[in-house]
Amino acid sequence: MNLAPVLIRIVAAFAIAFAAAGFSALLSRSHKQLCVLISFGGGTLLGVAICGIAPECLQALRWWQLLLGAGSGYLLFAIVSRYVFHVCPACAASHFDEATTHRLAEFGLAMMLALAIHCTIDGLALAAGHEEKAAVDLSVTAAIWVHKFPEGLALGALLLGGGFGRTRMLGLVAAVESTTILGGLLGWFAFGSVPDLWLALALAHAAGGFFYLALHAMLGEIFKRHKMLVLASFAAGFSLIAALVLYCHLKP
Repeated sequence: MNLAPVLIRIVAAFAIAFAAAGFSALLSRSHKQLCVLISFGGGTLLGVAICGIAPECLQALRWWQLLLGAGSGYLLFAIVSRYVFHVCPACAASHFDEATTHRLAEFGLAMMLALAIHCTIDGLALAAGHEEKAAVDLSVTAAIWVHKFPEGLALGALLLGGGFGRTRMLGLVAAVESTTILGGLLGWFAFGSVPDLWLALALAHAAGGFFYLALHAMLGEIFKRHKMLVLASFAAGFSLIAALVLYCHLKP
C-alpha cells in the first residue's frame, strides 16, 4: 500500500479537527449551528456505512459475517461509552449542561481516552478504505472529514467551558486527535498484505462504529430541540454520501 495517499487522508482529518477546535476559541456559535453540523456529520457516517461499506463488504463476506463485523464495531463504541465515556463529544454535545462542563476536570481523562479510541478507529477506517474501490475510499474519507469538524468544535468548546486556556485546549486536542494519524499508520502497516476477508471485516467493524455515532448524533439532538432541522441536516449528509457513491459507480 502506498503510504502517501493514506498520510494525506489522516493528516487532513487531524488538521480539520484541530482547526475546528481553534475556531471554537475564536467564533461564537449557537447550539442551532452546532446542531446542523452534528446532524449533517452523522448523516454522512450513516451514508458511508449503508451505501459505501456494506455493499462492498458483501462481495467478500457472507451476510452474517458483515453483521458480526458491524456488531463488533457497534458494541465496542457502546461499551466504551457506557463504562469509560462517550466516544464522541460532538454526538453527545446536548448531554453536557453548564454544570457538567464546569466539572470537566473530574472526567477529562476518561473523555480523552474514549475519544482516542474513536480517532484510532477513524484512522484505521481511512487506511482500510484506501485499499478498496474508489466509491468506498472517497465516501469513507469524505464522511470522516465532515465529521471531524463538529468533533473538533465540540471538543474545543467543552475544554474551554471546563476552564482550560486556549493554548492548553489546543494542545489537548492535538494530542487526542493525533491518534487518528496513529490509527492510519497502523492500518497502512496491517492492511497492506491481509486477505480480502480480513480487510472487509475491518471495514464492517468501522461501519458498525459509524452506525453507532450516526444514531447517537441524531437521537442526541432530535429529542432536545430543532427536530426538523436535525432531520433535514441528517438527510442532507446521508444524501451527499449516497450521491458520491453513485457517481463513483456510474463514472466510466
